[in-house]
Amino acid sequence: MQRQGYRPATILGAVKTLKSVAKRTSLLSPESVKDYLAKATVSETRKVKIVEDLTRLYAWKGIHFDKPNYRKVERLPFIPLELEVNQLISAMGKKTTVFLQLLKETGIRPGEAWDLRWTDLDLERGVVNVTPEKNGNARQQKISPRLTAMINAMHRKWPLVFRNPAIAKENSMHVFRRNYICQRRDLADKIQNPRINSISFKTFRHFYATLLYAKTRDLLLVKERLGHRAIQNTLVYTHLVSWESDDYVCKVAKTVDEARALVESGFDYVTEVEGNKLFRKRK
Repeated sequence: MQRQGYRPATILGAVKTLKSVAKRTSLLSPESVKDYLAKATVSETRKVKIVEDLTRLYAWKGIHFDKPNYRKVERLPFIPLELEVNQLISAMGKKTTVFLQLLKETGIRPGEAWDLRWTDLDLERGVVNVTPEKNGNARQQKISPRLTAMINAMHRKWPLVFRNPAIAKENSMHVFRRNYICQRRDLADKIQNPRINSISFKTFRHFYATLLYAKTRDLLLVKERLGHRAIQNTLVYTHLVSWESDDYVCKVAKTVDEARALVESGFDYVTEVEGNKLFRKRK
């Protein structure tokens, strides 16, 4: 997998999957593995992933494998309430709070945030230069003055913002994620809201994209901000926003500044009456 250019995290995941299967059946016996999968109480999507990893193993070993026909079940991502996101961010330690706030404001991938260097930040302009992973596109993202101040207050121990480069990325991320999960569970128990436990690092990206599409209804903008190369990857967020309501909030703009503020807040221009511009936004 290394020779074929797979990322270390992908390789590590495949190794863990194969070790897990090996504990339950004879890994080098395809028929035994297929019997195990047929009875395993895991999702169809998980079985698809296991079969992919087994296929690579058997091809490497020169073992014939007649793949079982499992199909990935597409599910819409979980989108938390903004209140839940803010509660979670405020309950974390200093570094984790900054990390999560960055994910919330920019929608960048957790791995992209974990790889950020201080030289990628232009804190005077409030801009983050994102080096893509997963064959995405490089891009710039704006951050708020609040987040800029939070980053400025961090100690600059290493060239990387969030981690020691002397420690392997996968290992440091594993420890960081494990600590996050423990703190997340404590918060969910404290406020008696089990939904908090469903907020992963990746959930922040889904949250950002859903809100951006709800605000702009501009799919190409969402694609650009997420760094997607294919529009198909962005289309999922159109299913997370309902436009069924016919109730609108209406606003009147008398000046260019008022009109600009309404557009930035997600209002759509409707018409002009007696020199006043009318805007509306769905409730």
